[in-house]
Amino acid sequence: QVQVVESGGGLVQLGGSLKLSCAASGFTLEYYVMGWFRQAPGKEREGVSCITRGGSATYPDSVRGRFTISRDNAKNTVYLEMNNLKPEDTAVYYCARLKGQYRLCSSSGADYDYWGQGTQVTVSS
Repeated sequence: QVQVVESGGGLVQLGGSLKLSCAASGFTLEYYVMGWFRQAPGKEREGVSCITRGGSATYPDSVRGRFTISRDNAKNTVYLEMNNLKPEDTAVYYCARLKGQYRLCSSSGADYDYWGQGTQVTVSS
């Protein structure tokens, strides 16, 4: 069955770095757009990055220049490298697969059909 599983979260100090991984199974990763979202306590879910099948990436202003999404189709894995982390980056981070009919990135969670369980990222000041 289709699964996406995140890993790599943890506790990091202000200005530190983390690299999250999203292992995909049950489908061929190269045929799908993939996204990363996050949700902090008491806040709405926020899209933080998306990568198309061709490798084009999008970011919101809040993370642009600090976060980098990438994909390794041979390993069925999507990555999110996060640098210069701030306390406001603290959240549960989720990987998700965009519905198959879409070819362009989307920041709307409703356009994604499979989600991981999430991985906690905590940035201390």
